[in-house]
Amino acid sequence: MYKIMALDIGTKRIGVALSDYLLMIANGHSCINREPENLAIEEILKIAKDNNVQKIVVGVPLNMDGTHGAQAQDCKEFASKISDYEIIFEDERLTSETAEENLRSKKIDFRKNKGLVDIESACIILEQYLSRK
Repeated sequence: MYKIMALDIGTKRIGVALSDYLLMIANGHSCINREPENLAIEEILKIAKDNNVQKIVVGVPLNMDGTHGAQAQDCKEFASKISDYEIIFEDERLTSETAEENLRSKKIDFRKNKGLVDIESACIILEQYLSRK
């Protein structure tokens, strides 16, 4: 049995979510500082190894017309540095807005901890992927 990891890669932070072993539920895990990049990649690989991850779903922020912009390219370049895992790219348009809405509905104040939005966004990315499987 294995889990699937999802990453919401931003310019400052990376939100991490993990599935359960039944591949049905997404759970927020942590938020990693993106810089220094080599340490961020090490932390992602450690989380993946410690949790028996076989696939990593990476959110790609496509433009509203479906094209790839600079941020989408940045996410793909970062993901290319994660070796030994199957990488799956998932459209993540509007996940940050949805994540903020979800946190507000739970009465969680995220204004002083933007990492909570990144973790929630990673959960949404993973939920989208799992719902299609």
